[in-house]
Amino acid sequence: MQLLRDAIPDLPLLTGLSAVECDTLARLALVFIDGKSFVRVDGESLQDADAVTLALQAALPVLGLGAAALEGWREVILYPDAFVVRDEWLDRAGLAHEGEQVLLGQARQDGPLILSLPDALDSALLDGWNVVIHEMAHKLDMLDGDANGCPPLHKGMDRGAWAHDWQSAYDGFCRQVDDGCASWLDAYASENPAEFFAVLSESFFETPHWLKADYPALYVHLSAFYLQDTAARLPVLPLSLQLSGHDRQEL
Repeated sequence: MQLLRDAIPDLPLLTGLSAVECDTLARLALVFIDGKSFVRVDGESLQDADAVTLALQAALPVLGLGAAALEGWREVILYPDAFVVRDEWLDRAGLAHEGEQVLLGQARQDGPLILSLPDALDSALLDGWNVVIHEMAHKLDMLDGDANGCPPLHKGMDRGAWAHDWQSAYDGFCRQVDDGCASWLDAYASENPAEFFAVLSESFFETPHWLKADYPALYVHLSAFYLQDTAARLPVLPLSLQLSGHDRQEL
């Protein structure tokens, strides 16, 4: 527990958390470590410091949701680099595709969370990009079935307003991508509504001021869902970051 608590100040992603939030995050990260089986496909042992960095990032989206949001799956598979999978997926036109993809992360409905270990560790840098949060957003989206961009909402949240605001923003962003208009939001978010939710969840925890400025209604929805106000605690990042040159490969 103390190892987790001591690591928080060293991770830029966790800037601005209160003492109470730090304690809660450390407890949730410990639940994550104790409740998940970490498997490195290269056969190496996972270093304690790496497990701590992974667990603190994975616990951040559930800081306001509690340990129950981490249930339903047990395995974290770690690759030494980007990895290749053969899978089926739907594009935003609803067409099914099957083939090989090179990924940095994947959240599977049938169980494991799969990550490129070096990219997952780099995700804590607060540079506008976070594969761990991206895949955890998919896991939360899957709590009530397949990932579709609408996780199970809390009591009092308006499902109709959520659906309207997210669909409107998604349609508008897809038109922007089709027209070739540049944006701080990566075009990968236009793949389908589930990816739109996951990429914007990354923004909520990495670049909330950009999100709040361009998609204020979605910021409100994400704040209500995650039960956090990230813009109130994080510094404004310069738009010049633009994902810091990361290649978007996660599913």
